[in-house]
Parts: sequence; structure tokens; C-alpha cells
Amino acid sequence: MLHDVNPYLKKLLFLFFFVFSSLVFSQNNFPNKPVNLVVPFPPGGAADQPSRLISQALFNVWQQPAVVLTKPGAGGAIGAAFVANSSPDGYTLLATNPSMIIVPEADRMFGRPTTFDINNFAPLALLVADPIVLVVKADAPWKTYKDLIADAKAKPGEITYGSSGAYSASHIPIEMLANAANVKLRHIPFAGGGPAILALLGGHIATTASAPSAVVNQIKSGALRALVVTGNKRLASLPEVPTAIELGYKDAEFYLWIGLFAPIKTPDQIVQSIRSDIQKAVTQDNGFIQSMTKLGATSDYRDGAAFADFLNKDAERIKATMLKIGKVD
Repeated sequence: MLHDVNPYLKKLLFLFFFVFSSLVFSQNNFPNKPVNLVVPFPPGGAADQPSRLISQALFNVWQQPAVVLTKPGAGGAIGAAFVANSSPDGYTLLATNPSMIIVPEADRMFGRPTTFDINNFAPLALLVADPIVLVVKADAPWKTYKDLIADAKAKPGEITYGSSGAYSASHIPIEMLANAANVKLRHIPFAGGGPAILALLGGHIATTASAPSAVVNQIKSGALRALVVTGNKRLASLPEVPTAIELGYKDAEFYLWIGLFAPIKTPDQIVQSIRSDIQKAVTQDNGFIQSMTKLGATSDYRDGAAFADFLNKDAERIKATMLKIGKVD
């Protein structure tokens, strides 16, 4: 009987049962306090707005705040490393984009120590998967993507394109497109996607690529012409623009996606609970659905294994392209 147990052992048993019961209670009643949703980019960016929308939708499910914390720096590495090293209890989550694949791969390429890796996280849900749109000025000589490729083959390395920087979400997809078509373009990096678009409008570069929301107004107004999109289906906002896949370039699929992650050692019971609650927030909250539609983001909700499969395929394409690009500053 318990009263016959050594007093010291009795205290250890009591402590064990207290900790165990507290842990079980905490997991069964998640969340019982505010959850931090870390966005590793500056406010107002592509990952920031959907993160704020999902935070409100999760509050409606949890009745606990999902607090958006912006921790920008080093291309998303600072915020990602912060979450990777946080307590794996479900109360610190990450909302990020392909940078979580690109940044550690670039570090390995340059022989730098990595501060995090995709394997440090458990994928919770994919929220957005925006393909990239390749655009030229409306008065450019290329009416179609095939026209641009034909000219690039005739003038290797002469046609210029702008990006938001080395290994960025406009650099990598354009290189994917060029590699798939077996052509060489000349890269001109800028300080961001906005400056690259301005340079294109000013006639300083021949082409660039961007998320649809950043260029659709210029396309509709007639200032820019869209040649191709990198998704697996045409955009509802640009139905006349073909995909690279339908043109025969199957290795040029790329998405500027936004997904949610937890630290890898988060208990499975909590991970499954969060996934279930995200599903409710994404599919049942009319406010979230309407706000995402107004935002112009391409909603592509995927849960659990489906998101993990998406990530694995995306990582393979991105890493292969970065190896072909090689070291650039």
C-alpha cells in the first residue's frame, strides 16, 4: 500500500503523478492561454496579411488569442530559428513561405552553419499557394512565352530579367522556367519585387516575375503583359494566361505558398488538435473565406500528410534549381 512506501519515494511518485496529470490536462484543453503566431517577415508582406486573417479565425475557434508576432531578418531565418528553438508545446507556431527551404539550402551551399532546417518543424496546414506570373511590358516584342523563349535561344544571356534578390521568390521561378526551356537569361537583382516591377515599367529590364496580386492591376490596365504562370492550373484572375506545364515545361512549377508549422517535438495530440482547428477556421469561418478572396490570394488548404507531400516535392524542385544557379551574392 502507498502508506508503506518510503516517504522520499512517496514524494517522487506524487510529483510524477502531478506532472503527468498536468501534462494530460494541458494537452486535452489546448489552448488554455494565448498562442503566438510568428511571422518571420516585416509587417505588410505577403505572409503577414493571411497570417492575421488566420489568427482571427483561430481566435473564433479557440476563444484564445492567436497573437501575430513579426520577427523579420535574414530572409526569414531569424523568426524560423526562434520557433524551431521554442518550447514544443503548441503555443509558438510559425507562418512562413518557401524561405524555410531556400535559406538553409543557401547556407549549406556557402558552407555557413544552418540555424534551422525544414526537418525542425511539423507541417500543420498549407493556407495559400500563389503561382508566379512572368510579365513583360505591353509594348515588348514577345506576344507569347514561346516568342520570348525563341528570342532567348537566338540571343543566349542577352535578355535581362529582374528579381527581388538572389534565391528569392522571383529569382528561383524564372530560373526554373529558363532551365525547363534550356535557355540562358541575364539576372539583374533588385532590393525587392516592387523595385523590379518599376524597373520593368521603366524599360530597364526585359521581364520579371511576381505574385499575381502585385501585377494584376498593371496587366488589366494594359501596362504589362502576362506570358505564363508557374502553377498547375490557370489563374481565375488571368484565365487567358497559360501555365508552363500546359506549354510543356513540366519542371517549372513554383508557388509562393504560405503555411503553418509547429516545432517538430510538439506532442502529436496537440499537433492533431491544431490541425483540426485550422481546418475549422479555414473551411467554416465565412469572414476568413471572404477576406482571403478580397486579398486575391490563391487559397489552397492542405492538411497534414497532403501538406508534407507538397513540401517534399517543392523542396526537391527548389534545391535542384539552386544547385543549377550556383553561388551568387
